[in-house]
Amino acid sequence: MEDSHGGRAARRSTRAASGSACCWALPTALLCAYGFFCSVRPSEPFLTRYLLGPHKNLSETQVFNEIYPVWTYSYLALLLPVFLATDYLRYKPVVLLQGLSLIVTWFMLLYAQRLWAFQLLEFFYGMGTATDIAYYSYIYSVVDINLYQQVTSYCRSATLVGYTVGSVSGQVLVSVAGWSLFSLNVVSLTSISIAFATAWFLPMPQKSLFFHHLSSQRLSCEMKVMDCKNGAAVQDHPDVQRAPGWEDETKVPLNGQVFINKDLTFLSPSFSQSMQKQKVDIAKVLKDLWQDFLQCYSSRTMLCWSVWWALSTCGYFQVINYTQGLWEMVLPSHSTDIYNGAVEAASTLLGAVAVVVVGHIKTSWAMWGEVALALFSLLIAAAVYVMDTVHNIWVCYASYVIFRIIYMMLITIATFQIATNLSVERYALVFGVNTFIALALQTLLTVIVVDASGLGLDIFTQFMIYASYFAAISLVFLVSGICSIVGSYRRQEQVQSRSPESQ
Repeated sequence: MEDSHGGRAARRSTRAASGSACCWALPTALLCAYGFFCSVRPSEPFLTRYLLGPHKNLSETQVFNEIYPVWTYSYLALLLPVFLATDYLRYKPVVLLQGLSLIVTWFMLLYAQRLWAFQLLEFFYGMGTATDIAYYSYIYSVVDINLYQQVTSYCRSATLVGYTVGSVSGQVLVSVAGWSLFSLNVVSLTSISIAFATAWFLPMPQKSLFFHHLSSQRLSCEMKVMDCKNGAAVQDHPDVQRAPGWEDETKVPLNGQVFINKDLTFLSPSFSQSMQKQKVDIAKVLKDLWQDFLQCYSSRTMLCWSVWWALSTCGYFQVINYTQGLWEMVLPSHSTDIYNGAVEAASTLLGAVAVVVVGHIKTSWAMWGEVALALFSLLIAAAVYVMDTVHNIWVCYASYVIFRIIYMMLITIATFQIATNLSVERYALVFGVNTFIALALQTLLTVIVVDASGLGLDIFTQFMIYASYFAAISLVFLVSGICSIVGSYRRQEQVQSRSPESQ
């Protein structure tokens, strides 16, 4: 009899384990499929050539100074509302909005002809970029906290592979098969449409990081096993598996608050339904976010890495947004073959290798981090400067690859340093704030340097300014890093000098 009970328990445990695996495997697979197809856009490395070429016949001033800046403005304007709406609506609706925005973008890219239509196209592309946060945060609401690192790597790898496949296929179709750029945009639209269709099958999350964080009380009640025959409530059965992610939510609560009702032993259906419809106190959530913001940025280390993140991301966005324009000026695509797709694919893959390598580097980033940021920022400035002054397309390609590798490596270090001592909620907050500051700076830079209503500078002058911008970042962090190291050694000397006196 005992063996029989033991066998049933083992089978229940096996079924529970397999059920738990299915709970996170299915949404992860669907989300990765969405990310992959959404990133397979073979026409993207040839966007500038497409707009300047016979398909659209736009002028350089229209593309660089009147159309491209709209993306920056729309991204900034939509980032904060999208950040809050993503959490409030529980991710899936915003993932669908992203897919729809990208479909509209590529449909208009195929058939739009007027300047205002292309500016509207850039607005929708900015919406698609701003809603990217839903893709990366959705998975945290449907899996266990112990799986966060694993599923994050899957989701990021899916987009990386998709982007690489898109870039390589675009290059092959243009250079080998002789496809037109219009056909590449049709392929991109088809891939995005497949991603949009896939997103509809994603399960709707029952919780989110901020607005729906309090529902853990309801879930703890749902874990009670009800005896349906006599209506009596019994204790939690050891074989009952909690929904993914919920059981560890209280380990990293916002502001240290834990919402558990230990005395609740019976839950009526009407009470359960009322709790499911529990209203979200938006004012309290925003107040908690503000308090967390102040607490996170009170740390000098956090502030240092966040400042570099915001400043460098601003410059990075500007460079990648207008690099195709620089290449077009160095070597007009109508007179020769170009290899934009191959370069994008190579820079992405080599950047991924650099990210893996830097993850195994053991050093004291607390002491040497600012100096490292200064030196690598100087290398970025040098790469942008060479790209701008040496008018050779192969030198431009090589400098761009170096630029992306260094940035991807440093942003990975910054992400790790910021996320090490933060809960998922606070990391999402810091990520959002840093990105918002980066976009605000980028908007200011675009208005002054790029926009036709500002200086409207030519592409070569713009890149000289971007090189100077990264050189200034390097100087700031070099001075700050030297001061930090000197201060650290002085504190060590003071401690050592006090030790003999105490003895």
